[in-house]
Amino acid sequence: MLEEGVDPNYWSGNYENVLQTALYGGHEVVVSLLLDQGTGVNTHHGEYCTALQAASAGGHEAVVKLLLDKGADVNAKGGSSGTALQAASAGGHEAVVKLLL
Repeated sequence: MLEEGVDPNYWSGNYENVLQTALYGGHEVVVSLLLDQGTGVNTHHGEYCTALQAASAGGHEAVVKLLLDKGADVNAKGGSSGTALQAASAGGHEAVVKLLL
């Protein structure tokens, strides 16, 4: 997809962009590739608002660590989740909650 010149920041669909879809699914390799291709780690848009909120809502500890390492804003608010911490808490993802604190 990226080799064909598709814009990884294009917004569409239920999860709004390719990054959020990969995040919620916990696809760490895809997330890393998209971030390396210039997809914004702190872009605000869509149901989960930020990448960190999407990964936290899905309970994907390794992906949350990756996003934090890439500079994700742990305090960003918006979308249906409020903050990443609220998203992780609502889903009962204790390991992710501990990472975010």
